[in-house]
Amino acid sequence: MEHKPAPECNAVAERSLALVLDQGGSSSRALVFDVRGRVLARAQASVTIRHPGPDRVEQDPLELLESLQRCAALALEELGARAADCTVAGLCTQRASALAWRRGSREPLSPVLSWQDRRAAAALEALQPAAARVEQLSGLRLSPHYGASKLRWLWEHESRVAEAARDSSLCLGPLAGYLAGTLGAPAEELVDAVSASRTQLVELATREWSEELCALFRLRREWLPRIAGAQSDFGRLCVGRASLPLRVVTGDQSAAVFAAGEPAPRTLLINLGTGGFVQALVREPRHAAGLLTSLLPSDERGPRFSLEGTINGAGSALEWCAERHGLRFDPDRLEAALHPDRTPPLFFNAHSGLAAPFWRPHAVSRFSNHAGALEELAAVAESILFLVLAIADRMRAVLGSFERAEISGGLARSDALCQRLADLLGIEVWRREETEASARGLAWLCLGTPMEAPASRCFDPREQDTLLQRQARWNTWIQELLCEST
Repeated sequence: MEHKPAPECNAVAERSLALVLDQGGSSSRALVFDVRGRVLARAQASVTIRHPGPDRVEQDPLELLESLQRCAALALEELGARAADCTVAGLCTQRASALAWRRGSREPLSPVLSWQDRRAAAALEALQPAAARVEQLSGLRLSPHYGASKLRWLWEHESRVAEAARDSSLCLGPLAGYLAGTLGAPAEELVDAVSASRTQLVELATREWSEELCALFRLRREWLPRIAGAQSDFGRLCVGRASLPLRVVTGDQSAAVFAAGEPAPRTLLINLGTGGFVQALVREPRHAAGLLTSLLPSDERGPRFSLEGTINGAGSALEWCAERHGLRFDPDRLEAALHPDRTPPLFFNAHSGLAAPFWRPHAVSRFSNHAGALEELAAVAESILFLVLAIADRMRAVLGSFERAEISGGLARSDALCQRLADLLGIEVWRREETEASARGLAWLCLGTPMEAPASRCFDPREQDTLLQRQARWNTWIQELLCEST
């Protein structure tokens, strides 16, 4: 006979809440979701980004940790009596940011090297003969944005890291491993498979550390934490009187894939924040020229992957453009820049290195001609959309056509940007009212229940000959520039 839960069990499940922590590049967030996907409480704290030298982008691991703890406490305080209904906690982080810490005590031994940090780029030149093999095993292009070269740099240049290696107390790994270990205090050093894969030291076929890749980057397997599934026992998160099982740990962009639950077939998933990420869910690793194969959290059917294209300069490129004109970037200024009567120049977007689908890490950004602040902001915004289109075209060649796109992230708040994206892609672009895709996807992974879709807005494609002509000129121009750089 089929067992049916008692009514009181259903009532308890209905009241269950998830506390999700999202550590991003510019801020940390804590949100509390119910089983229907409604946000009942939230808190946010800005975090410092340091630029101590050319191509160097660092953060303080203790500041990131403290900001998450503070946000968690504020979110539970906002809940009041309902804080007792929180039954599970989850954590998502910047996937490719990395650091060193001491085993057991979790004392940080280095700053966090941001995914934007490129200090180890020169060391990768010697590994170019192995670039194809690295991509075959890891699904990732040989790039300083991923963790392996950062971890090697820490071992070779930070004295405290080298000392810990000598006394066998060293742990190197993704930011997720350090934060999960410190927040949840599991018995051993753990990291989820998704975050581990972003070090470029994991074989996609096995979802385990690769001895071959570790040897290539001159790193030892024993310095790395044990890989666990995204949904594992990562200890308990203690916030005031609350003690919640930390059950889900994953990367921010892998969580964002599930912002509306399991993605509908033939859906293009776009997240535009500090960086840009374009993904399509696949059940088996797929290869498309210039794109990545990324690991996603597994389910009862087995592993999940995404075909992915990354854009290094999204929100960060817009902020850079605003600063060069002595302005502060904000959504209102972007909306003004994208006014239909404005004619922007073209922009070669190599901010933090040109990534998918062209991959020129040493390329230098430039405008086709100088213009006013708003015109140049519009040019940068359009370059992001042109890159999204270039990535989508590579995906279509392998996966076929898409029926719709879903957009999230801070830049998705711009109506004008979403409309131009629909015009370029030629398909409907849907934007949810709740643009915190990573946190929402993490809540779905934590609670495992169908969530009510929040209010959405659909941007229907329109005929925009002027925009398409500008995109065609941009494509010709960028090909010329790429030829010059080879």
